[in-house]
Amino acid sequence: MALLLLLPIAATASGAPGVGIAAVEATDPVGGTPMPGFVFYPATAATSATTDVGPYEVAAKFGVPAQTGTHPLVVVSHGHGGSSLGHHDLATSLAAHGFLVATLEHPRDNHRDASGNGTPEVMAGRPLQVSALIDALLADPRWKALIDAERIGAAGFSAGGYTSLLLAGAMPRFGRFTGYCERQPEDREVCGLLRQLGGEAPGVLDELQQDFGRWGDTGDDRVRAAFVMAPQSIVFDAEGLAPIDVPVFLYYGGHDRVLLPQENAARIAPLIPTLAATRTIPEADHWVFLAPCSVELAEAAGDICRDPPGVDRAQVHRQVNADALQFFRDTLGGEVPASR
Repeated sequence: MALLLLLPIAATASGAPGVGIAAVEATDPVGGTPMPGFVFYPATAATSATTDVGPYEVAAKFGVPAQTGTHPLVVVSHGHGGSSLGHHDLATSLAAHGFLVATLEHPRDNHRDASGNGTPEVMAGRPLQVSALIDALLADPRWKALIDAERIGAAGFSAGGYTSLLLAGAMPRFGRFTGYCERQPEDREVCGLLRQLGGEAPGVLDELQQDFGRWGDTGDDRVRAAFVMAPQSIVFDAEGLAPIDVPVFLYYGGHDRVLLPQENAARIAPLIPTLAATRTIPEADHWVFLAPCSVELAEAAGDICRDPPGVDRAQVHRQVNADALQFFRDTLGGEVPASR
């Protein structure tokens, strides 16, 4: 079903009363390095004020008690060069309505170190890192007691959308990059990297394909739903998407200049066998899915904080967050009460 923004819907509040935040860490199963992140959780105390965490103004508070009982878990995967707090407003919105939300920093593909871009360790490692975070949370007495292990979902943006599709069972075909770069040679981000890695030489993409399964299966049967925003999806074809057997909500900007819709989200939409819904933000570019920027971040980050004329990122996020809440309520089972 194709939907256009903005349809009337009960939007969640931009503030998130009753949300706690705690640092968390897991170990990268590929490189063995620490993966820092955060857990957002429904709290027993009101937390209407924001907390400054670096350049982010996060609508949650450290050190507040969590609501008892078990809650569905959503793990959020950031995009290439991104941050574990890049989608903090989505996390607090879900946590304010009874979800636990976990984020992580993908090794060698984050804002501090993007040196692994395009390597097998990142392309295959990303979903395995999400699975390792789930393992760590379920092994930690503090979080295990709060998680319903039968109600786990994934959300992701850009390379994180790619990650979420892999977790849902998709399989990439890296040879598709060749045809893409013949059609879109001006794409310096993708095709420039491919040339840098030697992708014009025969066999390089074949080697990437062969190395893909080196560390294990990238699908995770515990993931019961995927909320996918502007995914990097050049590498997926009908055969590669056919194994997906959980609901997928697909979101993208109609004027995405980083991941062209006709080569990515719009192309794969009819190929996903369990597609629950597609929503397009007509005039939006790629970065609209990142949380609205603080003044400090806008001054430092530039383009990722700017949207085309007529696109109100705060308004867009009210819709995105409301859609994510409803999707995960529908797919992870039952109505989740708002925090008290």
